[in-house]
Amino acid sequence: MINVINLTKSFGHHDAVRSVTFSVGTGETLGLLGPNGAGKTTIMRMITGYLPPTDGKVIINGMEMFDQPDKVKKIIGYLPEHPPLYLDMTVNEYLKYAGQIRGVSNPALSKNIQHVAELCGISDKLGRLTGNLSKGYRQRVGLAQALVHDPEILILDEPTVGLDPRQIIEIRELIRSLGRKRTVILSSHILQEVTSICEKVAIINEGALVACDSIENLSRDLDTGQRIIILVANMGKVDFEQIRALSHTKKIEKISEDKFVIEVEPGHDIREPVSFALAGMGAGLLEMKTETLSLEDIFLKVVTGA
Repeated sequence: MINVINLTKSFGHHDAVRSVTFSVGTGETLGLLGPNGAGKTTIMRMITGYLPPTDGKVIINGMEMFDQPDKVKKIIGYLPEHPPLYLDMTVNEYLKYAGQIRGVSNPALSKNIQHVAELCGISDKLGRLTGNLSKGYRQRVGLAQALVHDPEILILDEPTVGLDPRQIIEIRELIRSLGRKRTVILSSHILQEVTSICEKVAIINEGALVACDSIENLSRDLDTGQRIIILVANMGKVDFEQIRALSHTKKIEKISEDKFVIEVEPGHDIREPVSFALAGMGAGLLEMKTETLSLEDIFLKVVTGA
């Protein structure tokens, strides 16, 4: 659906984006991550045709963005970080204008406006001036304009910025539901948000792509070993020397009166021998769970090496 190939953007002598290549499949949701100034917004602007690349290509549905911009833009909905509102228009007037410039015919436009207004929770704001809305509602109107022409692709730059906690939950759920039928690229500084919405992440640092895969695959590839967290009924009966003698055990650490952690060498699963050993000791195994890298861990590892 979306193929970004060796995408580069230079401003004078500064390379804001450097030979970035990734793809997003039909119906897939990709989280675009990176520190401030990494090049995320510049990449989104090039994908949407707002900004021409210095080098490289953006191919969408087999069409190159800057060879067939009119055709490609008709299937893209774009929400920039700052919604492009006309503050002297009512919400209805603005959505009508947004639909018309995207070629939505008048018979369908009214229906589309009512539909996206309901989706984004602004049905009761259609008669209000956009300039009189709160920041949160302006963000909702911006999302509605990205959807008004029923696009196949959504490009969302910080879509929940300015929303209160309840609105954030609602918009996240909306994006998840939209992603079932559309291809979505989402930029956010809220890693929890990306984890809950996206199947795949692309991490940008200093203009270059440093990682691109599912969170699960990145966690496995970057992990230096597995951690097993164990809860027991009787810590006094645990023979730590016996557990330490098991193959592929790196380190054991007691973290409370009933819980300890085993660090395991990469690529090995020792849960079964550990459970047998604890049963033999009469320690009373209550819980055993593995801990993998979170998206925050992955981000820090690839960006800072921490």
